[in-house]
Amino acid sequence: MRIFGADACSTKPNRGLADRAKIISFLAPQLSSLYGVVRDIMETVAPNPGILSMIMGSSPVVQLVLIILVLLSLWSWTITIAKFMQFRRAWQDSAEFHGLFWETRNFARIEDSSRRLGSSPLSQLFASGYRELNQVVGDIDKGRCTSESHSNELGTVERALRRAELDEVGKLERGITFLATVASAAPFIGLFGTVWGIMNAFHGLSYAKSTTIQAVAPGISEALVATAIGLAAAIPAAVAYNYFSVAVRRFRETMDTFTDDFINVARRYVLKA
Repeated sequence: MRIFGADACSTKPNRGLADRAKIISFLAPQLSSLYGVVRDIMETVAPNPGILSMIMGSSPVVQLVLIILVLLSLWSWTITIAKFMQFRRAWQDSAEFHGLFWETRNFARIEDSSRRLGSSPLSQLFASGYRELNQVVGDIDKGRCTSESHSNELGTVERALRRAELDEVGKLERGITFLATVASAAPFIGLFGTVWGIMNAFHGLSYAKSTTIQAVAPGISEALVATAIGLAAAIPAAVAYNYFSVAVRRFRETMDTFTDDFINVARRYVLKA
């Protein structure tokens, strides 16, 4: 029995090695063919070294246009990444604060817990509204106003919330206008460089010995690079602008809803004062 057990155990690794060998022998030609396809694709889409020579050989005006477009693209990408991180933190903190607000319903405890959620626009609205609400409650305690006139007093709280909402929307929209500017202006800036390059190409045709398309093709290809770079700068900026515009609209709707909820809870809070 021991010998039988030892033989059975020894055959299991051999079977495993045989199975692995079969898998490797089957995948080897597949991986080899896949590598060949990827290599062909990379050779096809690899940057043409002639593009750099065309850019360096273009006129100073076209080069200036290209520099402007590259700077606009870099700055728009910087804004896009920064705003994406800002919006992600805002959504995470807002979701946590929203759950805290409806679970606690105690403004003093919410204020203590929401201080660490500074990236949330809702927490900033709550801080402004809570400060104004404390003044209203203090006036009621001091007898400066009666609890029956809480509707008029809560109007100041609502106005404080609206002011805070405008401030938060301004923070969210900061930098987005630049993305819209790049999305709309970059293609025309690139088109200006293209027109200028084509104009120089046809102007140089008068000094050429032949008037064939080969005489103007290098100048036209150099000019079209400006249009391509202009589109490369405008398309990501347009996509980012549309994405952030929708996100700002969603935040605005969320803050409007939160303002109404805060006023309803504050009304009951004042009646108990």
